[in-house]
Amino acid sequence: MFTSRALQTSARRLAAQRTSIAVSKFAPPVAVATNTHYLQSRPNTSSVEQYKPENARADSLIAKQRRNRPVSPHLSIYRPQITWIPSMFNRLTGIILSGGLYVFGLGYLVAPALGIHMESAVLAASFAAWPLAAKVATKFLIALPFTFHSFNGIRHLIWDFGKQITNKQVQVTGWTVVGLTFASAGYLAAFV
Repeated sequence: MFTSRALQTSARRLAAQRTSIAVSKFAPPVAVATNTHYLQSRPNTSSVEQYKPENARADSLIAKQRRNRPVSPHLSIYRPQITWIPSMFNRLTGIILSGGLYVFGLGYLVAPALGIHMESAVLAASFAAWPLAAKVATKFLIALPFTFHSFNGIRHLIWDFGKQITNKQVQVTGWTVVGLTFASAGYLAAFV
């Protein structure tokens, strides 16, 4: 009822005022009905008024105050929370994993031209010669981004189905992902 009345009123006012079709063509009917469809204008801010001496002092004061304001949102004003840290690390681990794959693939392709042996047998033999602590630490550091990205990816897929998205559930699943990441990376480093 209200919309049809607004349309009728705006059509009557439009016909009575003979406004330009260019302006009223894009104005919503309610704006025409309330007679607020005219183009708004602002005074030019680069006019001579701005550069008067009394305005220069106010401008410098405003500029000084702006330098002291924090940039919002800024990491220094937020307490780190489990709700956004895994999301950040999910992106970082994705970049690390894909970047590592590209670097290794490029190295594997260029290695024969440079006389470097990157065959599987050579890599396995050189890794086997390392001390046990170095092997476990290297395997743990390599497994950590894989396991985190996998578990957090599953968490994001669950969110895509609209499940586990309350604040409490997000915190529980976040800590679950962290626990599973370290447990599975430790298992892979020690036993595989």
